[in-house]
Amino acid sequence: MTSRLAIKLTPRANVDKVEGWDVDPEGRPVLKVRVRAQPVEGEANAALIALLAKVLGVPRRHVNLSRGSQSRLKMVEVTGLNDAEVRERLP
Repeated sequence: MTSRLAIKLTPRANVDKVEGWDVDPEGRPVLKVRVRAQPVEGEANAALIALLAKVLGVPRRHVNLSRGSQSRLKMVEVTGLNDAEVRERLP
């Protein structure tokens, strides 16, 4: 069981926070997330994975950055949860 999430990440924020759902220019749902970490040497990506694991209640090893490591738009895969369970656990 794997769920995929499109993420719009904002680094250098005041707090680590999942802000909720938005829509990208093509009309696809995207989860807006802010992290305090800087986008240097993967720090922001690591903070994103840690935050999502905490919010979703899964181990970090179940959250994987599958696309967009150098971009603000990312694709994250969460193993162990289906799409409905992921959406239920997110704000």
